[in-house]
Amino acid sequence: MGTPWLDDEERAAWLGLIAVVELLPGALDSQLRRDAGITHYDYFVLAMLSEAPGLTLRMTMLAQLTNATLSRLSHVVRRLEDRGLVERFPCPEDARATNARLTPAGRDAVVAAAPGHVAAVRAHALDGLNREQLTQLREISVALLGKLDPEGRLATLYLQEPATEGEAS
Repeated sequence: MGTPWLDDEERAAWLGLIAVVELLPGALDSQLRRDAGITHYDYFVLAMLSEAPGLTLRMTMLAQLTNATLSRLSHVVRRLEDRGLVERFPCPEDARATNARLTPAGRDAVVAAAPGHVAAVRAHALDGLNREQLTQLREISVALLGKLDPEGRLATLYLQEPATEGEAS
């Protein structure tokens, strides 16, 4: 039995997904570099810290939440430290671990970058969809991530319940 090739509908869906996967990160990165002087990944790191209790996470948890290797995350956090946006310190509960904490300047940076980022997300990804399509996109994303992330490493992000009207996301 040979390879089960994609039919026309599968091929069209696949190529559409690939086009989005290729183009969206660059569009979001360009906006953040232009308007905030940070990369999309920098923003993601700062945002995860801004949502953490005490604005602090263990580097291992931050790596998990941002789907990065510790090496990549360490490099990025070092750059963010150099800019005064993040600080690292030994974990008080486990001296072998290192924590990263958002500084007041880092909080200011992520708060300042958020409106432009949200506008870019809306413009490039969400505004062209109606509510039914948004629900479908969420369901499709959960299904795909269930295959790509069976251990649920990013589950805290993608399994959050949608915010109710008037609630910040």
